[in-house]
Amino acid sequence: MQQLTGLDTQFLAMETDTTTGHVASLAILDPSTAPGGKLGLAELTAVLRGRLHLLPPMTQKLQKVPFAIARPYWIEDPHFDLGYHVRELALPAPGSQEQLSEQVARLHARRLDRSRPLWEIYLISGLADGYVALYTKLHHAAIDGVSGNEVLSVLFDLGPEGRTVAPPRELPDAEAPNTLGIFARGVLNLPWHPIENARALPRILPHLDIVPAMVGVPGSRAISRTLSRVRNAIEPGDKAVIERPALRAPHVPFSRRISPHRRFAFGSVSLDEVKQIKNHFDVTVNDVVVSLVAGAVRTWLVAHDALPERPVVAMVPVSVRTEEQLGTYGNRVSVMMVEIPTHMPDPVERLRATHETLKSAKQQHNAMPASALQDVTNFIPFAVHARATRLMMGLAASPQVRPLCNLVVSNVPGSPIPIYFAGARMKAIYPVSAIANGTGLNVTIMSYLDRINIGVVGDREQMPDLSVIVEGMRADVEQLVTVIAPTVDGDGEGDGNGQGPERQGPERHGAGQAGTSTPV
Repeated sequence: MQQLTGLDTQFLAMETDTTTGHVASLAILDPSTAPGGKLGLAELTAVLRGRLHLLPPMTQKLQKVPFAIARPYWIEDPHFDLGYHVRELALPAPGSQEQLSEQVARLHARRLDRSRPLWEIYLISGLADGYVALYTKLHHAAIDGVSGNEVLSVLFDLGPEGRTVAPPRELPDAEAPNTLGIFARGVLNLPWHPIENARALPRILPHLDIVPAMVGVPGSRAISRTLSRVRNAIEPGDKAVIERPALRAPHVPFSRRISPHRRFAFGSVSLDEVKQIKNHFDVTVNDVVVSLVAGAVRTWLVAHDALPERPVVAMVPVSVRTEEQLGTYGNRVSVMMVEIPTHMPDPVERLRATHETLKSAKQQHNAMPASALQDVTNFIPFAVHARATRLMMGLAASPQVRPLCNLVVSNVPGSPIPIYFAGARMKAIYPVSAIANGTGLNVTIMSYLDRINIGVVGDREQMPDLSVIVEGMRADVEQLVTVIAPTVDGDGEGDGNGQGPERQGPERHGAGQAGTSTPV
């Protein structure tokens, strides 16, 4: 039995009638490499049944503490029903990408049942070329990007023959905790809450001015400015504190209150071409990717006569999971707030501006303790956590309040070698992430083999033409490749020898661990 952290709880608290807290992935599989050339519900269920004992988040459910005196716990579901979580459906002919996008959007809009373990897997057949799709949905309260990668690494193999998995250890039967036992545990832990907060306070105080932005407080710019003045008055000679620029997110069409409905678009660009661009301009792959997002968002805004004079502000999740924390679940993430240069029409200028902006943002982020976001969310008493979160999310969608940010941009490294599920080779994998009031657009990138795969989630009412984002990123790659073509042909640069990802931070992309791909 494990208690959720404050950050884990935040992803539960954000859920409303219009907002969901889960993340997902869409894997495209070729069943011709599987035994008998088939991947059906029986094969899917067999893999899961043989490996669920290696995946605690998939057999555990939430257990609330009476009277909300403490955060909930994860407990083993005594009535676990694998058949409930594993489902199948078929697309009608011709099984096009548009049909698949629409089906995934509908599945992704549905909340998970909190009385059961918080995940679902759908096997979708009827795709063109005889392929099948695997849509895997898990709640963000249970996993972040790195731990989600570890879930997929358990389910996927490095070859079509699969691998032998050790059976579960024989453990004595344990009784499910009763309500009184959970309540007693919560009461016993109450005295430790102020002690934990007192220990975290020295880590948070030097960065108190960014707390409102980290937890999503509307009007955080004014609050942060006031807290900065207080901090500087207390520690006027503190040169270790980096001055943080005030970010002012403009109002754009996807920064309003969202509906319960979603749209999903997906596609890919060449990883080799992105690395050629990276090499030529001496930037990182992540710089190129974020610049492509900025260009695509600009294209969409121009098409809707909604381009602001100021650059839009993106929230960029960053993994802060250490080597010692690998193999554990829950959330170990932080965030960066970054202006992306949507106001610049030239793709080369956008790329250079993106490089400088991200370099500065990373310096500011690295000056903070890795546990800052975790510490901040742990300060909030659980009894008021959900109400406070929903109040802030409601204010974030108000036209009278300036948005904290406009969209989420995430970059997740995937496998550079082929991986397989039940013998079926994975052709591609696309992230499917979350949106919220005020941030009705999410662009998540995931590499696999020689492609950078793009998954875009938006509000159905605000962004009916979401595919423009994917097409805009492709167009920017073509423009930048055209610019550097004479240099690449002439001196051999851009040969695709990129840099591998770093464990902490989103700035690298491409050479991940086999079978590890899911959004933050």
